[in-house]
Amino acid sequence: MNPQHPPRPTLAVEPGFFAGRTLADLQDAMRQGALSAEALVRHAGAAIERLNPQLNAFVHVDIDAALATARALDDERAQGRVRGPLHGIPVAIKDNVDTADMPTTMGAAHFLGHRPAADADCVALLRAAGAIVIGKTLTHEFAYGPTGDRSVQGASRNPWRTTQITGGSSAGSAAAVASGMVPVALGTDTGGSVRVPSALCGLVGFKPTHGRVSAQGLFPLSPSIEDAGVLANTVQDAQAFMQALSGGAIGAFADAANPGLAAPRMMWVPNAPFAIDEAAVTACVRAAALRFLGASDDAGLQDGAEVTRHARALQGALGAIQRSEAYAVHAERVEDEPEKFDPEVLERLRASRPVQGWEYVRAINTRTRLRAVFAEIFERVDVLALPTVAITAPALQQRSVAGPGSAGVRETLLGLTNPWNLLGLPAIALPAGFVDGMPVSLQLVAAEGSDARLLALAAQRWQPPA
Repeated sequence: MNPQHPPRPTLAVEPGFFAGRTLADLQDAMRQGALSAEALVRHAGAAIERLNPQLNAFVHVDIDAALATARALDDERAQGRVRGPLHGIPVAIKDNVDTADMPTTMGAAHFLGHRPAADADCVALLRAAGAIVIGKTLTHEFAYGPTGDRSVQGASRNPWRTTQITGGSSAGSAAAVASGMVPVALGTDTGGSVRVPSALCGLVGFKPTHGRVSAQGLFPLSPSIEDAGVLANTVQDAQAFMQALSGGAIGAFADAANPGLAAPRMMWVPNAPFAIDEAAVTACVRAAALRFLGASDDAGLQDGAEVTRHARALQGALGAIQRSEAYAVHAERVEDEPEKFDPEVLERLRASRPVQGWEYVRAINTRTRLRAVFAEIFERVDVLALPTVAITAPALQQRSVAGPGSAGVRETLLGLTNPWNLLGLPAIALPAGFVDGMPVSLQLVAAEGSDARLLALAAQRWQPPA
């Protein structure tokens, strides 16, 4: 065996039915009669029954309701009506997104047993596109954390190594897709909560331009910076999901012949001072960026030092806005029912209380200024490239990163993702390879409103790591 090309790592669990199967594969099989929506739901149910005790991805599953929906969708197909690429596909919904027929608990004791009166807009759009909601996936309590191991329902576990975190807050969605329980899942992203678990679990994760997808029915954390997004195995699957999720607003972008897609102008953003720099992770991701460009050396990568000059302003504004908005959501709960919170989440919320009104207003003004700065940068480049996360998945309950680059786990997980939430920019996490047997991820960030173009560029040029 060539020592330069070690074997590709494998999951620590026996994968479920949907591992390695794309939405196109599943639609082809249903078109040919080899599979049905009912069969897909049964496969999902069997995988969940076997894998969920190991991974704690789902906090609620309703196979009977999903089977009834599947039979109706199979009848539609038999009559020649196919709604699109999600027709008959089982999907998972993060447990901070309203579903009328299932509990929505936000991973919190405050909402155990809570059943919303109606679907969130994004859930209604997925159902209208033919998706079958099979269950709800674990979220870090109130989506206020990037580790996915603080929830009233426990901790989700990484399918690549079950002693490690999935990342969060869309923790269960990542575990469910990465292990093959379902082919795609809905998440939400307020500072990296779709991209971080996608990175740590080897998935494609996409966060749209802020406001492109309706937030009605999403339990808020920090409304001015959060969005619904997708966790998937391929960019093409993410495209199909986002097109449904946005009601068609994020559609297919031109075609592969478009000259704007042929030679992307890429700016490499250094980790520092956003996050620590683990040499092996950065090297793997940078190599993936060069493969994405089709380049053999760094000549095609523009220097991103001008981005790092704004790091302090980005992080300062993000912190003031997120803390202020999060405390506004939870102020009464913090005062009246503090004992129901996970202690770590409660500590973060109490630390958010001192943000002053003038600090919030100043942060909003800083964000407006920085949006103009980055709009000018995107006149000269197509994408910013950087690692999605600076490290591989830490252990469950680990809260510091050891070594010369010592730092807190939370800050390290979010440092390279949350600036783009502040600016409302579309961003995608792409599997880049493995370090010490665990996935690492390339993040591409594009100009505001260029969601379809970013997805099309990724679909055209990204290849799964060997």
